[in-house]
Amino acid sequence: MEIVTILFLIVISISFSVFLKLIFFSPTHKLPPGPSRLPVIGNIIWLKKNSFSDFQGVLRDLASRHGPIITLHVGSKPSIWVTDRSLAHEALVQNGAVFADRPLALPTTRVITSNQHDIHSSVYGSLWRTLRRNLTSEILQPARVKAHAPSRKWALETLVELLESEQGEKGHVSDALDHLRHAMFCLLALMCFGEKLKREEIREIEEAQYQMLISYTKFSVLNIFPSVTKFLLRRKWEEFLNLRKSQENVILRYVNARSRETAGDVLCYVDTLLSLEIPTDEEEGKKRKLSESEIVSLCSEFLNAATDPTATAMQWIMAILVKYPEIQRKVYEEMKSVLAGEEENREEIREEDLGKLSYLKAVILESLRRHPPGHYLSYHKVTNDTVLGGFLVPRQGITMHK
Repeated sequence: MEIVTILFLIVISISFSVFLKLIFFSPTHKLPPGPSRLPVIGNIIWLKKNSFSDFQGVLRDLASRHGPIITLHVGSKPSIWVTDRSLAHEALVQNGAVFADRPLALPTTRVITSNQHDIHSSVYGSLWRTLRRNLTSEILQPARVKAHAPSRKWALETLVELLESEQGEKGHVSDALDHLRHAMFCLLALMCFGEKLKREEIREIEEAQYQMLISYTKFSVLNIFPSVTKFLLRRKWEEFLNLRKSQENVILRYVNARSRETAGDVLCYVDTLLSLEIPTDEEEGKKRKLSESEIVSLCSEFLNAATDPTATAMQWIMAILVKYPEIQRKVYEEMKSVLAGEEENREEIREEDLGKLSYLKAVILESLRRHPPGHYLSYHKVTNDTVLGGFLVPRQGITMHK
């Protein structure tokens, strides 16, 4: 009887404590609004079956009903979606340190990124700073970019060759985007591996990269209760891991070939990765070399990061020039005036002439403003409870900016 009384008093005390906390310690700010949700399941189930193919339209509809900052629950975890540029600026620029972290990646993504050991997905810390500093200081600094001018000229010649090869075919419509993407991939492959690869070699790397890109959706079911799917969908997991192994075999062939050579006049990305040391996870202050899998992930990230966005942006710019002949004429006249001012008689614009083409630059910037190649930024995770737009973004909360 005494045990029952004690248990009863404990339950009453806990209930009273929770009640007082709700009254006196309720948070000043609440989560951003969003669709009604079910416990454990969340509110993602209310989206229509075809909503994910037009998620941008879904966000527009939700923003019109709930405002520029929305909460979607995938299970019990809140994801904060920001659809207003001023709020995105406040989060990523004014409070960049708070929103700088990355959430834990999905199981398939952890395989593709070697357990988040790339710039895009690694958590905010010494590893991320080391990888980012290596890319910006060794490859993307102005002197290094200038040194790759012959590489860009070669990629341009490749593009012109592809377009001219289809010019004589009567009634044939050229797929400009495919050629733009291939030319851009040729440039990035040269900057990555330091060698002008053959057409079939580049196509092989392209195919390996493409198969891994589509795997994000093809194998997305493996991210649902992974501890269960590893047994129930064992063959699908094996198929996914074999796909990753194939990608590693293709890329490592060129990485190993580069490691056996003496570095040339122009430093390539693989050169920097082979000599890079990163902090260890086990012991503070210790460093280690990158593993082969990590080098593959970083090379893959480098090849993917600029191929599609650049090709898509160029396609939009070309579409604008076709749709508005007056803009096309002004761009052409500006180029003619720049060439006319040169003493030597030439018909090609060079890289050193680009600074004089102010109207062309304006066309490019306006095209990027109206038709950005990507509509979403990467996921961010906040390190502390913070307020954005008058709403609470909880610690460890995930934010996505449109």
